[in-house]
Amino acid sequence: MKTRLLTLLLLTAALLAPMVQAERIRDITSVQGVRTNALMGYGLVVGLDGSGDQTMQTPFTTQSLNNMLSQLGITVPPGSNMQLKNVAAVMVSAQLPPFARPGDKIDVVVSSLGNAKSLRGGTLLMTPLKGVDNQVYALAQGNLLVSGAGASSGGNRVQSNQLNGGMISDGATVERGVAVDFAAQEVLRLQLHEEDFYAAQQVSDTINRRFSGSAIAEDSRTIKLFAPQDSAGKVRFLAEVQNLPVALEVMDAKVIINSRTGSVVMNRHVTLGACAVAQGDLMVEVLRNQQVSQPDTPLAGGETVVTNQNAVSLREGSGSLQKVNTSTDLNSVINALNRLGATPNDLMAILQAMKNAGCLRAKLEIQ
Repeated sequence: MKTRLLTLLLLTAALLAPMVQAERIRDITSVQGVRTNALMGYGLVVGLDGSGDQTMQTPFTTQSLNNMLSQLGITVPPGSNMQLKNVAAVMVSAQLPPFARPGDKIDVVVSSLGNAKSLRGGTLLMTPLKGVDNQVYALAQGNLLVSGAGASSGGNRVQSNQLNGGMISDGATVERGVAVDFAAQEVLRLQLHEEDFYAAQQVSDTINRRFSGSAIAEDSRTIKLFAPQDSAGKVRFLAEVQNLPVALEVMDAKVIINSRTGSVVMNRHVTLGACAVAQGDLMVEVLRNQQVSQPDTPLAGGETVVTNQNAVSLREGSGSLQKVNTSTDLNSVINALNRLGATPNDLMAILQAMKNAGCLRAKLEIQ
């Protein structure tokens, strides 16, 4: 009996203890100054199956094609009305990774600039990609990969893929790199992906246990490192630091909603507080009732217990069409709203109203 009771107490203590998870430092931080750089360019996609720009409405496509042909030694007679259907003007973007060298390959994203219906089957002509300093850092060219069409879910058609955008894997060749004098940096700094004083201190303590006195948490996001001065020593030091496991408690509760598809992502269990929200024909009411339990007789020797019983009531229209009672768990409420036919806009408005009223105790991000 004692063994059973001890086991039960240990299990209860384990469930009530704060959740702790081990992460590598490299997964939650980045090295300050070691970052990507955005590149952008304007180009033409050819070889489309009649789904290109309508040149009467997008004259810049015709102008771009004339300029390209003139550079190839082809002169278009003045006043020619070219009705092009297989050409589309596009914007090309890419991310230049740190320490990139000439000859390296990077991926590019191609997006329609005009009114092309689809870029599927097209080929991007050679396009210079420039940085913020207006210097050319890469050249892009190649066949576009445009994935599937829309998909339907729950009776509602959701456009999961866009036909007027695509990508080219290894579609650009780096022509020049961004100079990063890594060896000249006397002090290195790690930056947390999300600001958190506890996480910054835990990372600093973990590094100091491995390399005594080599890390200081400067604020909720920055950890200062005292690394060896030679380049090879810095690389070895950072390699070991980034692979150190650090124990972190579960971060703040966060709810992320996609405004286009209505999908909701939560990083932990979220319980709603008492509130009432009306959005169009939908009514969401979170109730918190107290239930009092007393002994049968005044002298029974028991005690009065007060417990909270929470419930959520969802109504559509006047309440006569459909009524759903569910728990105060946010996941259950969202599932019930989806069954009532709530649109992504309804879902965003309801969650935002709950957040403003203090009913939703989590960070709300709308993308």
